[in-house]
Amino acid sequence: MEQMTITAKVQIAATDADKVLLDETMSVYRDACNYVSGYVFQTHDLKQFSLNKVLYSTLREKFGLKSQMAQSVLKTVIARYRTILENQNKWIRPTFKKPQYDLVWNRDYSLTQNCFSVNTLNGRVKLPYFAEGMSKYFDHTIYRFGTAKLTNKHGKYYLYIPVTYDVEKSNISDICNVVGIDRGINFVVATYDSHHKSGFVSGKAIKQKRANYSKLRKELQMRQTPSSRRRLKAIGHRENRWMQDVNHCVSKALVENNPKHTLFVLEDLSGIRNATERVKTKDRYVSVSWSFYDLEQKLIYKAKQNQSSVIKVDPRYTSQCCPVCGHTEKSNRNKKIHLFTCKNCGYQSNDDRIGAMNLYRMGINYLSDSQSTKESNDSYTVATE
Repeated sequence: MEQMTITAKVQIAATDADKVLLDETMSVYRDACNYVSGYVFQTHDLKQFSLNKVLYSTLREKFGLKSQMAQSVLKTVIARYRTILENQNKWIRPTFKKPQYDLVWNRDYSLTQNCFSVNTLNGRVKLPYFAEGMSKYFDHTIYRFGTAKLTNKHGKYYLYIPVTYDVEKSNISDICNVVGIDRGINFVVATYDSHHKSGFVSGKAIKQKRANYSKLRKELQMRQTPSSRRRLKAIGHRENRWMQDVNHCVSKALVENNPKHTLFVLEDLSGIRNATERVKTKDRYVSVSWSFYDLEQKLIYKAKQNQSSVIKVDPRYTSQCCPVCGHTEKSNRNKKIHLFTCKNCGYQSNDDRIGAMNLYRMGINYLSDSQSTKESNDSYTVATE
């Protein structure tokens, strides 16, 4: 078994009086986080015990926080600093700009099928919420709630709850299907599977919509007004949400259209940004902004839910190698017309399909190598007993 964590989004149904109370609590919580952040930046102290000893009384008296809220503030700031140190490897002071409230399960908040109970500056309040899709998570023998985040977006209040549960881990010996997935711009994905079937998701409409966003962004940048800057920020968020929804739909379709215990094979595109130096300047926006990583992450967690697996392999020559005879040559691929023609055996096909076929072959080789390793280990075990 292995653990899976997903984030459940719950909208709170708050009255005007509730909104005032929640806004005040989240604003004070944010201000307290910034106060603690400044102290940590000066002292580089990330130990909750010592921070609590120095700052607890101030958080209670100056900000009026309840005891549990004061502890949550310390944990929030410590977690943010540790993330920065892990990613940046240097001390950078985080600033908490938007009102927020981090809630520890069964301490700062609780959730039943009818009610959201939360600790505020004026005591605990119980609020209704839109429960659609949440009912399955209340079996706490299976699902476990973690530290949630309460936010206010355009006057609507949302609770983001991490939900952890166990899923059966897929073993190599259980794999019954292999799917090679070539990600690109002309086609969002091109696939080739164990049934020798190919599939394509066109990227034409996505490319066009991104071009429209890029054009609008340039026009707004030229205006240099406060309203244009606000508009720029808004369309940036909108474009990200739209692209995430596209990736959600594509990854969901990939998992649902294949059986359990499928092995999905992707190219390891971790160095794709470095490749933009070889791309024409006018094409760099599309190459860099195309959200390959987001699609990859969504596919990984959806595959786990379906007892399937995802592996990443070396992307070199996947679009230059002939899947029939194995001949590899750069001129095999004509990028302009998206056609692959093997200079050795003459095999022709779409270049993205060729990439998917080669990824499928690498998946088959991975299974074969894993099985050989397992058999060798088993033989060694028997021989030494």
